[in-house]
Amino acid sequence: VKDNETKQLLRTHTSPVQIRYMETHKPPIKIIVPGKCYRHEATDATHEAEFYQTEGLFIDKNISMADLKGILEKFFTKLLGSGAKIKVRFRANYFPFVEPGAEVDMSCFKCEGKPPAKGCNICKNKGWIEIAGAGMVHPFVLNKVGIDSKKYSGFAFGCGIERLAMIKYGINDIRLFHSGNLRFTNQF
Repeated sequence: VKDNETKQLLRTHTSPVQIRYMETHKPPIKIIVPGKCYRHEATDATHEAEFYQTEGLFIDKNISMADLKGILEKFFTKLLGSGAKIKVRFRANYFPFVEPGAEVDMSCFKCEGKPPAKGCNICKNKGWIEIAGAGMVHPFVLNKVGIDSKKYSGFAFGCGIERLAMIKYGINDIRLFHSGNLRFTNQF
């Protein structure tokens, strides 16, 4: 970049919307934030440099990881409408604005809690699908936006909309969403 050019970065996630909302609203806060995001990464069947993301934020008194787990299980069960009750598990991971942070896996609705189906194109014979990042909003973040972290707690989560559609409709390549193929797009 030359000295007289403006440096710009395309949005890599929708989290700044959550921060702006927390700065201007008092708890309880319950929002869903969808948006287009861009990342510098190699594309493959499950990763794309351009995608849509949705994030959730819930701030109130006495919110815990158990609340997060219950909300995600209900959300995935309703979204997939498969008749199976989706289970969620957390794997510890680092995300800058939450503590603790977790990768979120959901049970494969095709396998429905049984041993993974041989040749399952959804979970790749694992029984679980990595679906989101999540965690408890870090007390530092709450305090910085004027929310008393001794009184309030909350959780946040984020997942790719295309990835959810891939799971719901059995699509095996995320690149199809941005291919411009009308035969693919017109199915929806």
